[in-house]
Amino acid sequence: MSSPVLGADLQKLYPISFADQSDTATFDNCLELLTMAGYPISQAVMMMIPEPWEQHTTMDERRKAFYEYHAAMLEPWDGPASIVFTDGRQIGATLDRNGLRPSRYCITDDDLVIMASESGVLPVPEHKIVRKWRLQPGKMFLIDLEQGRLVDDEEIKATLANSKPYKQWIENLRIKLDDVAGKAATGAVAATTPAASGLTLLDRQQAFGYTQEDIKFLLSPMAANGEEATGSMGNDSPLAVLSNKNKPLYNYFKQLFAQVTNPPIDPIREAIVMSLVSFIGPKPNLLDINQVNPPMRLEVSQPVLNVADMQKLRNIEAYTQGKFKSYTLDITYPLAWGHEGVEAKLASLCAEAVDAIKDGKNILIVSDRAVNATQVAIPALLALSAIHQHLVKEGLRTTAGLVVETGSAREVHHFAVLAGYGAEAVHPYLAMETLAELTQGWPGDLSTDKAVYNYTKAIGKGLSKIMSKMGVSTYMSYCGAQLFEAIGLNRDTVGKFFTGTASQVEGMGVFEIAEEALRMHRAAFSDDPVLAHMLDAGGEYAWRVRGEDHMWTPDAIAKLQHSTRSNNWNTYKEYAQLVNEQNRRHMTLRGLFEFKIDPSKAIPIDEVESAKEIVKRFATGAMSLGSISTEAHATLAVAMNRIGGKSNTGEGGEDPARYRQELKGIPIKRARR
Repeated sequence: MSSPVLGADLQKLYPISFADQSDTATFDNCLELLTMAGYPISQAVMMMIPEPWEQHTTMDERRKAFYEYHAAMLEPWDGPASIVFTDGRQIGATLDRNGLRPSRYCITDDDLVIMASESGVLPVPEHKIVRKWRLQPGKMFLIDLEQGRLVDDEEIKATLANSKPYKQWIENLRIKLDDVAGKAATGAVAATTPAASGLTLLDRQQAFGYTQEDIKFLLSPMAANGEEATGSMGNDSPLAVLSNKNKPLYNYFKQLFAQVTNPPIDPIREAIVMSLVSFIGPKPNLLDINQVNPPMRLEVSQPVLNVADMQKLRNIEAYTQGKFKSYTLDITYPLAWGHEGVEAKLASLCAEAVDAIKDGKNILIVSDRAVNATQVAIPALLALSAIHQHLVKEGLRTTAGLVVETGSAREVHHFAVLAGYGAEAVHPYLAMETLAELTQGWPGDLSTDKAVYNYTKAIGKGLSKIMSKMGVSTYMSYCGAQLFEAIGLNRDTVGKFFTGTASQVEGMGVFEIAEEALRMHRAAFSDDPVLAHMLDAGGEYAWRVRGEDHMWTPDAIAKLQHSTRSNNWNTYKEYAQLVNEQNRRHMTLRGLFEFKIDPSKAIPIDEVESAKEIVKRFATGAMSLGSISTEAHATLAVAMNRIGGKSNTGEGGEDPARYRQELKGIPIKRARR
């Protein structure tokens, strides 16, 4: 950054914020920086929490240009928020684009303004109120203390949008990748590039851990219908770190979900606030108020690139008269180096990225396309995050864009993790080549281009779904946000290559990650007669012989059903033994624990409370009728009442239909919410 207002003093302010601060404190630091650098406070807040302009068809073109111009400077501060701000001259409030935080206000006849999250927080006589309303999504409430008046939202935004020729600036600076005319392939996969090594598609699929299930349950439904296949809830397969199978590194990361204070969004019903727009390349100077030599911005409508897009990106220098220059970072290394070579290769990639940026390149393509029998790929997620974190530490991350070209990404979770660790766009070349082969024998008239279009659409819908679970609406906010926790990676590895990620359960290090990738690679190019003709069965989504382990096996389910239908205690004991042995096979974290019994520390039985007293401390949580059936809900309530426990009926109180004859004479106890 550079600022005409702060000048050389800007360097004294770094760091602007600190890693251990709350989000509110960081927001405050950023807002103060913008206002002290010369932005009006209302404009600074609009830059940080913009309206949903991307799909707003009726928004004034100049206002939309205002938001689009600033979007490349600063990603939206997204998520449920009601922000109150002041600079001493103006005081105002704004609501996030979804309006998930309530902010109600009233104005009295003696010019008292009261705003709070709930109405009625202060007693105000009704006859004194001249206006009563609420702050609406994306709107701003502003009082100018010097002018002594309430400034309307439309007036604020029209004034700022018309203050500078943003529409003209945008037209001069914006390049949309979709509009780049080119000598690139016109069809989505019309010019699928074969591997230079001449490897078969099967070899490369096996090198990246593809299974028959990936084709059947993931890729085929997305290609046919443009959305993810519907599956049942729950996952009874082992965590990646506990599995005996080789797992992609993506599986070691779990999405964090919104808690009570951060409500999720419905990405379908509220599609107007969702956005997959992404900017690839260098970021403009955040403190450049007067547009002094701003860089061009390359915009994509969604982050999944097809072959034609990728060819444009590789040759972007020719299409943009040298304003953008791409550089490919090859993340493969010789198989002969073994797992010990991964750390040296990562260090080399980080240094190469810095050199490329200093040499004028501003789009870095992280690619594993060079994989072959003698070259093994570093997991794309590990390479991407290592480069991303290194550029952040070197102060160069905003000077270049990161695009991932990988054969490993195929399902929505893979794209989400890559986005979370810095990928501004992803080209899943192997998934698209797989679709091209699938459509050759596809029943009906599904073309390769249509299959790839549907697949891209499905990934986009899936990304919106995943982002919405954290209350995030825009891809730009999600990019680099690291809204994941690592399960089964040791803290040294996480601290070095995934800095800032939570890791409560340690496990593998960087060498073990490389070894897992090496095992997949060796299996792909082995002499195994079975793998020479077909992909591994998988067994992740459905139980398969020699497939992934599952806690619920056909044998266990059969014994449970038989024992309950025939009331056979011996069969139930066989079922219990099967389930307990599965836990001892280290399929879950709880299966790693054992009871440590020391007879010398036994408690005398007469000091132990009776079961009748212990169960009085039992309570059932406020489960909604959407999570369990009405019958199960009522049965839990009956059980808690009979044993003297507590039954939390949830919000709204008890259903009168639940006061049945069988409950008479039994005291009903409820837990406080």
